[in-house]
Amino acid sequence: MAYSETRIVIGGLAHVPVLVFIANFIKGKFVNKTEKAKDTLVHEEPVKIIEAKDTVFKEGKEEAIKELSNKLDSIEQKADEVYEKFKKKKKDKKKKKIN
Repeated sequence: MAYSETRIVIGGLAHVPVLVFIANFIKGKFVNKTEKAKDTLVHEEPVKIIEAKDTVFKEGKEEAIKELSNKLDSIEQKADEVYEKFKKKKKDKKKKKIN
């Protein structure tokens, strides 16, 4: 029995969504879960500045506060560096996928 060309084309088009679903299902099983991680935005809270007026600090406490402040600044700088490296690696992965 011979089929018309129109009937064959319609039959082929009817199977396209099925084939796309199967391809996406197989692809989903083998994709790394880490690639699905989304960029997280870091929301910075405003820095509270405390001025010491009419307050007497012991010398040890004042130095400790300065040290903690310096350490906090260095931690923030390292966090920014790590974030930039992560961002750069993600861009590199996207470029490799495209190529």
